[in-house]
Amino acid sequence: MTEWALKRFWTEAGIDAAEGGYAVLLDGRPVKTPAKMPLVVPTRAMAEAIALEWDAQDAQVAPLTMPVTRAANAAIDKVRVQRAEVAELIAAYGESDLLCHRAESPPALARRQAAAWDPLLAWAAEALGAPLTPTVGVIPMRQPAESLARLRARVAGFDPFELTALHDLVGLSGSLVIGLAAAETVETPERLWDLSRIDETWQEEQWGSDAEAAEAAAARRRDFLQARRFLDLSRASR
Repeated sequence: MTEWALKRFWTEAGIDAAEGGYAVLLDGRPVKTPAKMPLVVPTRAMAEAIALEWDAQDAQVAPLTMPVTRAANAAIDKVRVQRAEVAELIAAYGESDLLCHRAESPPALARRQAAAWDPLLAWAAEALGAPLTPTVGVIPMRQPAESLARLRARVAGFDPFELTALHDLVGLSGSLVIGLAAAETVETPERLWDLSRIDETWQEEQWGSDAEAAEAAAARRRDFLQARRFLDLSRASR
C-alpha cells in the first residue's frame, strides 16, 4: 500500500455512522484514504479500532503503527476495485498449496508434516468439499478441477475487507487451506501459523536460527495474527 507522510493536526479521532458503514473522523472531519476515497468501514468495531490508532499518533504519523488503518485503506483503494483479480490470485494457491508438498526425507520430517497437515486437508475435503492430493517434492500435482472450483467459489464469496485479510493469511502462510481455516476458526491463528512453519521449525532445530531470520519470522507472525484480527473486525456486529 502507498504510504503517506503526515504530521498530527487533530485533537481527537472519532467515528460516525455513514452510508455503507462507519466513517472515521478527525476533529469531526472525515478521513480519506491515500487515493482520496472516504475511509468508511463496514463495522463499528473496525472504525473504533482505526480511531484508536489515529489517537495514538504523536507529532509525526507513523503508518506502520496503524495496521487496521493500512488494511482498510488497501481494502478500499485496491481490493474493492480489483476484487475479481485479487480473489483469483488468492484462489490460485490451491493449485500448489503448501500442505500438499511433503518432504521425501528425512522420514521424521515427513511424519511431522503428515501429522500437522493431514487433518487440515481432511477438513478441506469435508467442510469445503475440496479434497486436495499431497505429493512428494516441490513440483505441483494437478489437483482435482472440482476441488479448485469450489475453493475459487469460496474465496469469491468474501467481501473486499474480508478478502484483504484473506490475502495476507494465505500469502504469509503459503496455504489457501490454512487461510480459509483461519477464516473459519478451525484452529487458533497462533496454532495455524505454527502449522505453516513446520519446515522452517525443522531447519531451525537442525541448524539453529540467526537473529535476523528470527526477527523476520516474528514480523511475519505478527502480520498473520493482525490479518486474522482485521478479518474479525470486518465481521463484528454492525
